[in-house]
Order: sequence, then C-alpha cells, then structure tokens
Amino acid sequence: MTFTAQILTLYPEIFPGPLGLSLAGRALAEGTWACDPIHIRDFATDRHRTVDDTPAGGGAGMVLKADILAAAVDHAMAKAPALPVIAMTPRGAPITQRRIRQLAQGPGVTLLCGRFEGFDERIFEARPIEQISMGDIILSGGEMGALMLLDACVRLLPGVMGAASSGVEESFERGLLEYPHYTRPVEWEGRTIPQVLRSGDHAKIAAWRKQRAEDDTRLRRPDLWERHIGVRDQSPSGAQRETKDLS
Repeated sequence: MTFTAQILTLYPEIFPGPLGLSLAGRALAEGTWACDPIHIRDFATDRHRTVDDTPAGGGAGMVLKADILAAAVDHAMAKAPALPVIAMTPRGAPITQRRIRQLAQGPGVTLLCGRFEGFDERIFEARPIEQISMGDIILSGGEMGALMLLDACVRLLPGVMGAASSGVEESFERGLLEYPHYTRPVEWEGRTIPQVLRSGDHAKIAAWRKQRAEDDTRLRRPDLWERHIGVRDQSPSGAQRETKDLS
C-alpha cells in the first residue's frame, strides 16, 4: 500500500523538497509513498486569485478565507476520502511520536498549511480537520512543519529504514530520550568510549543504556520524565498505583 501525502499549500514548489533526497527520496522513487501538492490558490474564484482578507475586528496581517479553504479541503477529501485532514497550526495539539506512528500505519494524510495570520476559525467548525502543532515556535507557514511531519512518518514505512530496530530504540519511542551513542576512535581528544560499551556484555550494555536514557530524560526533559513515571505507575486498568507514605 502506498502512503499518500496530499499537501494543501500556497507554495507547492516546496514539496517534496528535502523529502526527495536520502531514504525518503528513495522511498518516493520506489513508490512506497506519494507526494501530491495541491495549490490552494487554484480554488480562488476571482481574477486576482485572492485567498486571504483582513482580520475581522481589526489587527495586523491577513487571514486565509474559509470559503477558499473549504473548497480546497473538499477537493482533497473527494480525491482521497480515507486520509485524515490535519492543519499545521501553533494553536493545535502538540505532535507526539505516538500520533506519528498512528499516521504512518494508515493510508496517508492530507496536510493543510497555513500562512499569514492563520485560518478563518470557521473552517474547523465546518470540516473534520485535526489541528496539530510541531512545537512552541512560530514559522512563516505550515510547510516546514508539514515536511517535518512527513519525514517522521515516511521513515517508519516498511522497508524505508535498513534495520527494523532503528525506529524503535530512539528518543520518544518509549517515552524517554534515547541513550547517548559513541563510535570509533575509542579515544578522541582525551575522551574515551565508556568501558561498558566495549565489554561485549550485552546484558550490562542494555542496563547501561536504560539507565542513561532514564537519567538524561530526568535531567534534560523533566516533563517527559513525569509522564513516563505516570505511565509506569499505572495498572493495566489505567488506574495509578497508590504510593505509601513512608514518612
């Protein structure tokens, strides 16, 4: 099954961009996934191909018009009805690796890329569109976020990565940051590879990697660590275990 990416954008020439190179590019050439940019301006109805207007209530910038967006979304949904429609917006829910895996296991995705001040809010009331944010940053448009999301999905498609384990033992896959990596030379600028990684003892190596992943997550991303602890302390039913007061 080919993973299909429809991208609704004002700049279709951005795609596939970097996704036409390396592993994603090879997978694109082999037909593992398909890239279909759709120009939002093609759905404008006036001779100037207008897609935006001034904000209601005043303010700076321009807002993408609901009627034009709806026409573009309807076209994409009719073309590929099985694909979920996702809008790239800082007002959306933060993306997670879990959501990326869900998308990668499906038939593909339709991505709606914003520009200017964003979308007329009524488009989300009128159409089934999931809103996703790629982080607490502001970009010039949704295209860069769409490239990130697609890269994260494409690399998980069957056959794209060489080793099946490559997509599992990585940051966020198990709710933790990944353990640190080393390679030759053994010594560099007075710094050596940890002895345990040179021991050949796979059990000790696994234990070291687990401990480093936990330590680094606790120190660098306490937000992830708190979520990890919460999941770890849940029973199969989802209820958190009670902790005894030892004081």
